[in-house]
Amino acid sequence: MSYLIAIIAVIFLALTVLVVSRLQKVMKGVNAVSADGETRPEGNKWNAAMFLIFMVLGLIGFVWSYLHTEADFLPIASSVHGRRTDDLFWFSMAVLTIPFIIVNILLFYFSWRYQYKAGKKATYYPENHRLELIWTVIPAIVMALLVFTGWRAWSDIMSEAPKDAEVFEIMGKQFGWYVRYPGVDNNKLGNYNYKLIDAQNEMGIDLSDENSFDDFISTGELHIPLNKPVLLKIRARDVLHSVFIPHMRVKMDAVPGMPTKFWFVADKSTAEMKAELNNPDFDYEIACTEICGTGHFSMRLRLIVEDEASYRRWMAEQKTFLETYPDYLAKVPDNLKAKAMKYAPAEAPAVANPDSTTAQAGGGMGTSASFR
Repeated sequence: MSYLIAIIAVIFLALTVLVVSRLQKVMKGVNAVSADGETRPEGNKWNAAMFLIFMVLGLIGFVWSYLHTEADFLPIASSVHGRRTDDLFWFSMAVLTIPFIIVNILLFYFSWRYQYKAGKKATYYPENHRLELIWTVIPAIVMALLVFTGWRAWSDIMSEAPKDAEVFEIMGKQFGWYVRYPGVDNNKLGNYNYKLIDAQNEMGIDLSDENSFDDFISTGELHIPLNKPVLLKIRARDVLHSVFIPHMRVKMDAVPGMPTKFWFVADKSTAEMKAELNNPDFDYEIACTEICGTGHFSMRLRLIVEDEASYRRWMAEQKTFLETYPDYLAKVPDNLKAKAMKYAPAEAPAVANPDSTTAQAGGGMGTSASFR
Protein backbone atom coordinates (compact mmCIF):
# COMPACT_ATOMS: atom_id res chain seq x y z
CA MET A 1 0.00 0.00 0.00
CA SER A 2 2.85 2.38 0.85
CA TYR A 3 4.39 1.75 -2.61
CA LEU A 4 1.07 2.71 -4.27
CA ILE A 5 0.87 5.94 -2.25
CA ALA A 6 4.46 6.77 -3.18
CA ILE A 7 3.75 6.20 -6.90
CA ILE A 8 0.66 8.41 -6.76
CA ALA A 9 2.64 11.12 -4.96
CA VAL A 10 5.36 11.03 -7.65
CA ILE A 11 2.74 11.29 -10.41
CA PHE A 12 1.08 14.29 -8.77
CA LEU A 13 4.47 15.93 -8.26
CA ALA A 14 5.33 15.46 -11.95
CA LEU A 15 1.96 16.90 -12.99
CA THR A 16 2.51 19.91 -10.73
CA VAL A 17 5.92 20.59 -12.29
CA LEU A 18 4.40 20.25 -15.79
CA VAL A 19 1.57 22.68 -15.04
CA VAL A 20 3.92 25.25 -13.50
CA SER A 21 6.30 25.07 -16.47
CA ARG A 22 3.43 25.48 -18.95
CA LEU A 23 2.09 28.42 -16.98
CA GLN A 24 5.46 30.15 -17.06
CA LYS A 25 5.66 29.61 -20.80
CA VAL A 26 2.23 31.14 -21.32
CA MET A 27 3.07 34.13 -19.16
CA LYS A 28 6.27 34.75 -21.12
CA GLY A 29 4.25 34.71 -24.33
CA VAL A 30 1.65 37.12 -22.95
CA ASN A 31 4.28 39.51 -21.63
CA ALA A 32 6.46 39.37 -24.74
CA VAL A 33 6.88 42.87 -26.11
CA SER A 34 7.57 43.51 -29.77
CA ALA A 35 9.90 46.15 -31.22
CA ASP A 36 7.03 48.64 -31.54
CA GLY A 37 6.19 48.22 -27.83
CA GLU A 38 3.01 46.07 -28.26
CA THR A 39 2.28 42.82 -26.41
CA ARG A 40 1.90 39.79 -28.68
CA PRO A 41 0.12 36.76 -27.18
CA GLU A 42 1.61 33.42 -28.15
CA GLY A 43 -0.49 31.04 -30.28
CA ASN A 44 -3.16 33.66 -30.89
CA LYS A 45 -4.12 32.57 -34.42
CA TRP A 46 -4.25 28.91 -33.46
CA ASN A 47 -6.51 29.61 -30.48
CA ALA A 48 -8.82 31.75 -32.64
CA ALA A 49 -9.04 28.98 -35.28
CA MET A 50 -9.87 26.48 -32.56
CA PHE A 51 -12.93 28.54 -31.66
CA LEU A 52 -14.29 28.09 -35.20
CA ILE A 53 -13.45 24.38 -35.23
CA PHE A 54 -15.15 23.87 -31.88
CA MET A 55 -18.23 25.78 -33.09
CA VAL A 56 -18.59 23.62 -36.21
CA LEU A 57 -18.04 20.36 -34.33
CA GLY A 58 -20.48 21.48 -31.63
CA LEU A 59 -23.21 22.24 -34.18
CA ILE A 60 -22.66 18.89 -35.87
CA GLY A 61 -22.87 17.09 -32.52
CA PHE A 62 -25.97 19.11 -31.60
CA VAL A 63 -27.83 18.12 -34.79
CA TRP A 64 -26.61 14.52 -34.67
CA SER A 65 -27.72 14.00 -31.07
CA TYR A 66 -31.24 15.17 -31.94
CA LEU A 67 -31.55 13.04 -35.07
CA HIS A 68 -30.04 10.01 -33.32
CA THR A 69 -32.52 10.11 -30.41
CA GLU A 70 -35.59 11.16 -32.43
CA ALA A 71 -36.55 7.51 -32.96
CA ASP A 72 -36.91 7.11 -29.18
CA PHE A 73 -39.33 10.01 -28.81
CA LEU A 74 -42.90 9.20 -27.80
CA PRO A 75 -45.32 9.14 -30.75
CA ILE A 76 -47.93 11.84 -31.24
CA ALA A 77 -50.05 12.07 -28.10
CA SER A 78 -53.19 9.95 -27.95
CA SER A 79 -55.20 12.56 -26.08
CA VAL A 80 -56.57 16.00 -26.92
CA HIS A 81 -54.74 17.85 -24.15
CA GLY A 82 -51.59 15.81 -24.81
CA ARG A 83 -51.11 17.29 -28.26
CA ARG A 84 -51.63 20.76 -26.87
CA THR A 85 -49.00 20.04 -24.23
CA ASP A 86 -46.58 18.79 -26.90
CA ASP A 87 -47.19 21.89 -29.04
CA LEU A 88 -46.34 24.11 -26.07
CA PHE A 89 -43.21 22.07 -25.35
CA TRP A 90 -41.88 22.34 -28.90
CA PHE A 91 -42.82 26.03 -29.07
CA SER A 92 -40.85 26.66 -25.89
CA MET A 93 -37.93 24.61 -27.22
CA ALA A 94 -37.90 26.68 -30.43
CA VAL A 95 -38.04 29.97 -28.50
CA LEU A 96 -35.09 28.86 -26.35
CA THR A 97 -33.03 26.87 -28.88
CA ILE A 98 -32.98 29.36 -31.77
CA PRO A 99 -31.50 32.21 -29.68
CA PHE A 100 -29.15 29.72 -28.03
CA ILE A 101 -27.73 28.69 -31.41
CA ILE A 102 -27.50 32.26 -32.72
CA VAL A 103 -25.80 33.58 -29.58
CA ASN A 104 -23.24 30.77 -29.51
CA ILE A 105 -22.45 31.11 -33.21
CA LEU A 106 -21.84 34.82 -32.69
CA LEU A 107 -19.81 34.16 -29.55
CA PHE A 108 -17.39 31.80 -31.29
CA TYR A 109 -17.34 33.80 -34.54
CA PHE A 110 -16.52 37.07 -32.76
CA SER A 111 -13.75 35.31 -30.82
CA TRP A 112 -12.17 34.43 -34.16
CA ARG A 113 -13.08 37.59 -36.08
CA TYR A 114 -11.79 39.99 -33.44
CA GLN A 115 -8.63 38.20 -32.45
CA TYR A 116 -5.55 40.24 -31.63
CA LYS A 117 -4.12 42.23 -34.51
CA ALA A 118 -1.27 44.65 -34.28
CA GLY A 119 -2.41 48.26 -34.31
CA LYS A 120 -6.09 47.41 -33.86
CA LYS A 121 -7.76 48.94 -30.84
CA ALA A 122 -11.06 47.83 -29.28
CA THR A 123 -13.94 50.24 -28.99
CA TYR A 124 -15.64 50.48 -25.62
CA TYR A 125 -19.21 51.55 -24.88
CA PRO A 126 -19.50 52.53 -21.22
CA GLU A 127 -23.28 52.79 -21.67
CA ASN A 128 -25.83 52.30 -24.43
CA HIS A 129 -29.41 52.79 -23.32
CA ARG A 130 -30.87 51.57 -26.61
CA LEU A 131 -29.06 48.23 -26.40
CA GLU A 132 -29.97 47.86 -22.73
CA LEU A 133 -33.62 48.53 -23.57
CA ILE A 134 -33.58 45.96 -26.39
CA TRP A 135 -32.04 43.12 -24.36
CA THR A 136 -34.38 43.85 -21.45
CA VAL A 137 -37.71 44.34 -23.27
CA ILE A 138 -37.42 41.48 -25.79
CA PRO A 139 -36.69 38.73 -23.19
CA ALA A 140 -39.45 40.16 -20.99
CA ILE A 141 -41.99 39.93 -23.83
CA VAL A 142 -40.90 36.40 -24.73
CA MET A 143 -41.06 35.28 -21.09
CA ALA A 144 -44.53 36.82 -20.68
CA LEU A 145 -45.70 35.01 -23.82
CA LEU A 146 -44.41 31.66 -22.54
CA VAL A 147 -45.97 32.18 -19.11
CA PHE A 148 -49.33 33.26 -20.55
CA THR A 149 -49.64 30.38 -23.04
CA GLY A 150 -48.57 27.88 -20.36
CA TRP A 151 -51.04 29.32 -17.85
CA ARG A 152 -53.92 29.09 -20.33
CA ALA A 153 -53.13 25.49 -21.17
CA TRP A 154 -52.71 24.56 -17.49
CA SER A 155 -56.02 26.24 -16.58
CA ASP A 156 -57.87 24.34 -19.32
CA ILE A 157 -56.26 20.99 -18.52
CA MET A 158 -56.83 21.30 -14.77
CA SER A 159 -60.39 22.66 -15.06
CA GLU A 160 -63.40 20.75 -13.77
CA ALA A 161 -64.24 17.64 -15.77
CA PRO A 162 -67.35 17.74 -17.99
CA LYS A 163 -70.58 16.53 -16.42
CA ASP A 164 -70.74 13.51 -18.74
CA ALA A 165 -67.20 12.31 -17.93
CA GLU A 166 -66.73 8.64 -17.08
CA VAL A 167 -65.51 8.46 -13.49
CA PHE A 168 -62.92 6.00 -12.17
CA GLU A 169 -60.98 5.76 -8.95
CA ILE A 170 -57.38 4.61 -9.03
CA MET A 171 -55.48 3.84 -5.83
CA GLY A 172 -51.76 3.23 -5.50
CA LYS A 173 -50.47 0.63 -3.05
CA GLN A 174 -47.04 -0.94 -2.81
CA PHE A 175 -46.60 -2.21 -5.44
CA GLY A 176 -49.50 -1.92 -7.85
CA TRP A 177 -52.73 -0.16 -8.74
CA TYR A 178 -56.34 -0.82 -7.75
CA VAL A 179 -59.09 0.56 -9.96
CA ARG A 180 -62.72 1.04 -8.92
CA TYR A 181 -65.42 1.36 -11.57
CA PRO A 182 -68.77 3.08 -10.99
CA GLY A 183 -70.79 0.14 -12.34
CA VAL A 184 -73.36 0.13 -15.14
CA ASP A 185 -76.46 1.55 -13.46
CA ASN A 186 -75.04 5.01 -12.79
CA ASN A 187 -71.81 6.88 -13.27
CA LYS A 188 -71.31 7.51 -9.56
CA LEU A 189 -68.68 6.04 -7.29
CA GLY A 190 -69.73 5.27 -3.75
CA ASN A 191 -67.93 6.58 -0.70
CA TYR A 192 -64.90 4.91 0.80
CA ASN A 193 -63.44 4.77 4.29
CA TYR A 194 -59.91 3.66 5.06
CA LYS A 195 -61.16 2.10 8.29
CA LEU A 196 -63.13 -0.43 6.21
CA ILE A 197 -60.04 -1.76 4.37
CA ASP A 198 -59.41 -5.47 4.84
CA ALA A 199 -58.02 -8.38 2.80
CA GLN A 200 -61.01 -8.36 0.43
CA ASN A 201 -62.19 -4.77 0.57
CA GLU A 202 -58.82 -3.39 -0.50
CA MET A 203 -60.19 0.05 -1.36
CA GLY A 204 -62.36 0.47 1.73
CA ILE A 205 -65.66 0.63 -0.15
CA ASP A 206 -68.36 2.04 2.11
CA LEU A 207 -71.47 -0.10 1.66
CA SER A 208 -73.60 2.30 3.67
CA ASP A 209 -73.66 4.41 0.47
CA GLU A 210 -76.03 2.91 -2.11
CA ASN A 211 -73.87 4.28 -4.96
CA SER A 212 -71.31 1.64 -3.93
CA PHE A 213 -73.61 -1.31 -4.62
CA ASP A 214 -72.78 -1.59 -8.34
CA ASP A 215 -69.07 -0.69 -7.98
CA PHE A 216 -66.44 -3.26 -8.82
CA ILE A 217 -62.65 -3.41 -8.44
CA SER A 218 -59.91 -4.45 -10.87
CA THR A 219 -56.16 -4.76 -10.41
CA GLY A 220 -55.17 -6.09 -13.82
CA GLU A 221 -56.29 -3.41 -16.25
CA LEU A 222 -58.23 -0.21 -16.76
CA HIS A 223 -60.79 0.03 -19.57
CA ILE A 224 -61.84 3.48 -20.76
CA PRO A 225 -64.09 4.60 -23.66
CA LEU A 226 -62.75 6.28 -26.78
CA ASN A 227 -63.49 9.97 -27.49
CA LYS A 228 -65.18 10.55 -24.16
CA PRO A 229 -64.00 12.55 -21.13
CA VAL A 230 -62.47 10.34 -18.45
CA LEU A 231 -62.04 11.53 -14.87
CA LEU A 232 -59.49 9.74 -12.71
CA LYS A 233 -59.94 10.18 -8.97
CA ILE A 234 -56.53 9.39 -7.54
CA ARG A 235 -55.38 8.41 -4.06
CA ALA A 236 -52.63 6.44 -2.33
CA ARG A 237 -52.99 3.91 0.47
CA ASP A 238 -49.47 3.86 1.89
CA VAL A 239 -46.74 6.07 0.42
CA LEU A 240 -46.43 8.66 -2.33
CA HIS A 241 -47.09 7.28 -5.84
CA SER A 242 -47.62 8.97 -9.20
CA VAL A 243 -50.06 8.08 -12.00
CA PHE A 244 -48.30 8.36 -15.35
CA ILE A 245 -49.81 7.53 -18.76
CA PRO A 246 -47.01 8.55 -21.14
CA HIS A 247 -48.92 8.22 -24.42
CA MET A 248 -51.77 10.34 -23.02
CA ARG A 249 -49.42 12.89 -21.39
CA VAL A 250 -51.18 12.29 -18.09
CA LYS A 251 -49.24 12.63 -14.84
CA MET A 252 -50.57 13.29 -11.35
CA ASP A 253 -49.24 12.39 -7.91
CA ALA A 254 -51.14 9.97 -5.69
CA VAL A 255 -50.75 11.36 -2.18
CA PRO A 256 -51.77 9.57 1.03
CA GLY A 257 -54.57 11.47 2.74
CA MET A 258 -54.94 14.00 -0.10
CA PRO A 259 -57.07 12.82 -3.07
CA THR A 260 -56.12 14.29 -6.45
CA LYS A 261 -57.70 14.05 -9.89
CA PHE A 262 -57.03 14.37 -13.60
CA TRP A 263 -59.38 14.28 -16.59
CA PHE A 264 -58.59 13.76 -20.25
CA VAL A 265 -60.05 12.57 -23.55
CA ALA A 266 -58.36 9.62 -25.28
CA ASP A 267 -58.91 9.83 -29.04
CA LYS A 268 -56.78 6.90 -30.21
CA SER A 269 -57.88 3.38 -29.33
CA THR A 270 -55.44 0.63 -28.44
CA ALA A 271 -56.19 -1.03 -31.79
CA GLU A 272 -55.45 2.21 -33.68
CA MET A 273 -52.12 2.61 -31.91
CA LYS A 274 -51.16 -0.97 -32.72
CA ALA A 275 -51.81 -0.24 -36.41
CA GLU A 276 -50.08 3.16 -36.31
CA LEU A 277 -46.94 1.76 -34.69
CA ASN A 278 -47.13 -1.53 -36.59
CA ASN A 279 -46.75 -3.29 -33.27
CA PRO A 280 -49.37 -5.95 -32.47
CA ASP A 281 -48.00 -6.24 -28.92
CA PHE A 282 -48.48 -2.55 -28.09
CA ASP A 283 -50.44 -1.64 -24.97
CA TYR A 284 -51.04 1.64 -23.23
CA GLU A 285 -49.68 1.54 -19.71
CA ILE A 286 -50.13 3.31 -16.41
CA ALA A 287 -46.85 3.45 -14.53
CA CYS A 288 -45.71 4.89 -11.21
CA THR A 289 -43.13 7.66 -11.60
CA GLU A 290 -42.53 8.27 -7.91
CA ILE A 291 -39.97 5.91 -6.38
CA CYS A 292 -42.06 4.13 -3.77
CA GLY A 293 -39.93 1.20 -2.62
CA THR A 294 -38.06 -1.87 -3.83
CA GLY A 295 -40.95 -3.04 -6.04
CA HIS A 296 -41.45 0.34 -7.73
CA PHE A 297 -40.31 -1.01 -11.11
CA SER A 298 -43.21 -3.50 -11.24
CA MET A 299 -45.96 -0.98 -10.50
CA ARG A 300 -47.74 -1.03 -13.85
CA LEU A 301 -51.32 -1.24 -15.03
CA ARG A 302 -52.53 -2.09 -18.52
CA LEU A 303 -54.75 0.59 -20.07
CA ILE A 304 -57.25 -0.45 -22.74
CA VAL A 305 -58.91 2.24 -24.86
CA GLU A 306 -61.85 0.92 -26.88
CA ASP A 307 -64.96 2.20 -28.61
CA GLU A 308 -67.89 2.94 -26.34
CA ALA A 309 -69.95 -0.07 -27.45
CA SER A 310 -67.11 -2.48 -26.58
CA TYR A 311 -66.53 -0.62 -23.31
CA ARG A 312 -70.20 -0.86 -22.28
CA ARG A 313 -70.26 -4.53 -23.19
CA TRP A 314 -67.18 -5.22 -21.09
CA MET A 315 -68.63 -3.27 -18.15
CA ALA A 316 -71.85 -5.30 -18.30
CA GLU A 317 -69.86 -8.55 -18.03
CA GLN A 318 -68.15 -7.58 -14.77
CA LYS A 319 -69.26 -8.72 -11.34
CA THR A 320 -69.97 -6.14 -8.70
CA PHE A 321 -68.07 -6.16 -5.43
CA LEU A 322 -71.19 -7.49 -3.66
CA GLU A 323 -71.60 -10.22 -6.25
CA THR A 324 -68.00 -11.28 -5.77
CA TYR A 325 -68.15 -11.09 -1.98
CA PRO A 326 -71.83 -11.53 -1.00
CA ASP A 327 -70.93 -11.85 2.68
CA TYR A 328 -70.47 -8.08 2.71
CA LEU A 329 -74.24 -7.69 2.57
CA ALA A 330 -73.97 -7.75 6.35
CA LYS A 331 -72.27 -4.34 6.09
CA VAL A 332 -75.26 -2.84 4.26
CA PRO A 333 -77.73 -0.91 6.45
CA ASP A 334 -81.08 -2.67 6.91
CA ASN A 335 -83.03 0.01 5.08
CA LEU A 336 -80.83 -0.44 1.97
CA LYS A 337 -80.56 -4.23 1.88
CA ALA A 338 -83.38 -4.58 -0.63
CA LYS A 339 -81.54 -2.35 -3.10
CA ALA A 340 -78.24 -4.10 -2.42
CA MET A 341 -79.71 -7.54 -3.15
CA LYS A 342 -80.07 -6.50 -6.80
CA TYR A 343 -76.26 -6.55 -7.08
CA ALA A 344 -75.61 -9.77 -5.14
CA PRO A 345 -76.19 -13.43 -6.06
CA ALA A 346 -79.76 -14.64 -5.47
CA GLU A 347 -78.50 -17.18 -2.92
CA ALA A 348 -76.41 -14.60 -1.03
CA PRO A 349 -76.83 -14.68 2.75
CA ALA A 350 -78.74 -11.64 3.96
CA VAL A 351 -76.72 -11.40 7.14
CA ALA A 352 -73.21 -12.68 7.59
CA ASN A 353 -69.99 -11.62 9.16
CA PRO A 354 -67.47 -10.78 6.41
CA ASP A 355 -64.68 -10.78 8.97
CA SER A 356 -64.93 -14.57 9.11
CA THR A 357 -64.05 -14.83 5.41
CA THR A 358 -61.35 -12.24 5.04
CA ALA A 359 -58.63 -14.87 5.33
CA GLN A 360 -59.82 -16.32 2.02
CA ALA A 361 -58.78 -13.27 0.00
CA GLY A 362 -55.28 -12.48 -1.20
CA GLY A 363 -54.22 -8.90 -0.91
CA GLY A 364 -50.89 -9.12 -2.76
CA MET A 365 -50.47 -6.72 -5.61
CA GLY A 366 -47.74 -8.85 -7.14
CA THR A 367 -50.33 -11.12 -8.75
CA SER A 368 -52.29 -10.47 -11.91
CA ALA A 369 -55.64 -11.44 -10.41
CA SER A 370 -58.57 -9.08 -10.88
CA PHE A 371 -61.48 -8.39 -8.56
CA ARG A 372 -64.43 -8.31 -10.92
